[in-house]
Amino acid sequence: MHAVVVSVAIQDGEAATKYLREEVVPQVSQAPGFVAGYWVRLEGGNSGRGVIIFESEDVARAASQRVSAAPGGATTIDSVDVGEVVANA
Repeated sequence: MHAVVVSVAIQDGEAATKYLREEVVPQVSQAPGFVAGYWVRLEGGNSGRGVIIFESEDVARAASQRVSAAPGGATTIDSVDVGEVVANA
């Protein structure tokens, strides 16, 4: 398994959450090879992380190319990384 790890800066928490729940989660959960996804708003509310698990490196890399910020400046993407899942619980 491989993960796509996304770091974002949040400018508009309400708009970002709406976009995440209504657009991102439904699209990602239908992606080929999707296993699980977790999105976290960090303490302070102005940054967040997403960890999305896929069955293989190829599908994770393909998914990482489709990551986009919420429209209207609600978020800014700081980084998108792909890595091997080496343990889980």
